[in-house]
Amino acid sequence: MIKRAFTEHPASVGESYFEHMGAALSFSGRMIFGGLACMIHAFFPFLFVCTGRECITKLHERMVLHRAKGDCAADASAMPSLNAGGLTSADKNVQPAE
Repeated sequence: MIKRAFTEHPASVGESYFEHMGAALSFSGRMIFGGLACMIHAFFPFLFVCTGRECITKLHERMVLHRAKGDCAADASAMPSLNAGGLTSADKNVQPAE
């Protein structure tokens, strides 16, 4: 029962416990880096201008597009796709504040 709690989800995405741990730690590292870059960008808008968007785009590609299987696949299919620029079609119409 306890072993199942640690292996059921990783198995549902085709990974062992340790493979899943590595992937999750990799994702968390990119999220932390992107979050810190966005925080710095808030105070110094000339720094990390595209870093947040690039982090989100790369995470989306790895987490949703290339790992969409198992118990999260239904949730992933409902998410909007990101194009090469990292924006959805709705975001392209938003004008930056001056």
